[in-house]
Amino acid sequence: MIVRPSEVSARDFYAFMVGAVVPRPIAFVSSMSRKGKVNLSPYSFFNAFSAKPPVLVFGPVNSMRDGSTKNTLDNVLEHEEVTVNIVNYKMVAQMSLSSTAYPRGVNEFEKSGLSEAPSELVAPPRVAEAPVSFECKVSQIIRLGREGGAGNLVVCEVLQMHISDEVLNETGSIDPHQLDAVGRMGGSAYCRASGPAIFETLRPGREHGIGVDQLPEAIRQSPVLTGSDLALLANVAELPSATPSNNQTVQTTSAQASLEDRHALAQQYLRKGDVDSAWAVLLEKK
Repeated sequence: MIVRPSEVSARDFYAFMVGAVVPRPIAFVSSMSRKGKVNLSPYSFFNAFSAKPPVLVFGPVNSMRDGSTKNTLDNVLEHEEVTVNIVNYKMVAQMSLSSTAYPRGVNEFEKSGLSEAPSELVAPPRVAEAPVSFECKVSQIIRLGREGGAGNLVVCEVLQMHISDEVLNETGSIDPHQLDAVGRMGGSAYCRASGPAIFETLRPGREHGIGVDQLPEAIRQSPVLTGSDLALLANVAELPSATPSNNQTVQTTSAQASLEDRHALAQQYLRKGDVDSAWAVLLEKK
């Protein structure tokens, strides 16, 4: 299927795009008008883009119906401060309710039943229930268009960050399971970034991995090992020797085992994250 934005409506292309670019974190943005009226609204066109200076960017999209701008955008054009709050699973229904297109001047904190917490460096309040909040100064607004569906990039410099002690682990880092963040999918779907949904994979170290192209051909052309398996094996700095693994519990194959059997056993170790044992099986001498 090929979809060209010039050949479908903005609404239809938007549906395809947000259905594919997932999951998206949610910026729960509190803003304030020149007259001091508070607004609270979620935006899933959002991410972090710099650490020095620390920068967050979110993108209110013009109404598909009439091209009108969101209340948040109107506010930051008048008052260049916001708080960006992270949405967790406990507050997802309240966050969704706050996305209602209430008239300007309506306080979505009150509509959603969420609590205002005073900020220290900016005027807009934080969401008291949010596990993490950022106090930000708006440094730039980039209009990407004027029609319905056009985005507006709101570039924010982080002045201060608030982190609930409840989401910190024993080393002082944010525990993703305790954070229990929610991500936006397409349509009305969301995802929960905790529990079995979270996994870890090997990251390249300071030394370059040898790469899949440098794996022995019998391994590279394996009918058993997947592309992901090969990438895990190829993340070593040098091709391991055929010496036995230091892990005395490594299960080996019999002398009569086929190449596919050996690769299947190695795959089991890779699924457990034990790359050394997988290599020991693959390089086992018969």
